[in-house]
Amino acid sequence: MTCQFVAYKMVAVKLSGGGLAIFSPVALTEDVKAKIAEMGGDIRYIVAPDIEHHIFISEWATAFPDAKIVGPEGLPEKREKQTGSDPKIGNEKFSVVFKKEGKRDIRIGDEFDADFEYEYMDGHANKEIAFFYKPDRVLIQADIIFNLPCIEQYSRVPEAEKQPGGILARTFEGVQSPGGDPKWIRRFQWYIACKDKESFTDSVKRMDQWDFVTMIPCHGETVEGTGKELYRKVFDWNLTGKH
Repeated sequence: MTCQFVAYKMVAVKLSGGGLAIFSPVALTEDVKAKIAEMGGDIRYIVAPDIEHHIFISEWATAFPDAKIVGPEGLPEKREKQTGSDPKIGNEKFSVVFKKEGKRDIRIGDEFDADFEYEYMDGHANKEIAFFYKPDRVLIQADIIFNLPCIEQYSRVPEAEKQPGGILARTFEGVQSPGGDPKWIRRFQWYIACKDKESFTDSVKRMDQWDFVTMIPCHGETVEGTGKELYRKVFDWNLTGKH
């Protein structure tokens, strides 16, 4: 596989050109370093796929100073405000910042673009950037679709250390679980996640044209083989205009 997990829902992809791209960077632990070394160790792109998944950018940028940092508009400013109050966040310069105006003219780099298509969902509350990894037909996304509960993510946590979720956590998990009746997750997408319905729906329809079969969310289980079906189930209102 050229598209792999490294630790907590970070995705590392070995590009056809040999370099590595990471999405939603996690803490750069010794285990993570070892995995990256197994994949060749040549980090060329550090991607924050929305305004939330960025906390560990600084330590990756320090370890791999030649890597391009990619993220959505608003994130550089958000990080600048947090510099000083959060020791994990530095003032690294972003090489590519996705903006609503001319968003589909923004390119990340020739090596990256050879393997990926991408869409900036400026209409999403979290300013999401979705990535279609063409060689393995994989949709990589952060908070566009959750696939709860998070079984794999907590599989290494000892049972004694797992904390039972309260009513709010259980309610959120139910809303963000697309496995059953989809009405609640559709309502969440339509009324909460979507801040600009026209732009949001345009992005949903464009991503629906991608030929992905697997979907890797940042939260919850990877969907192998039926990623497109799940995507269409969640976004039926946007795709059909009926709800």
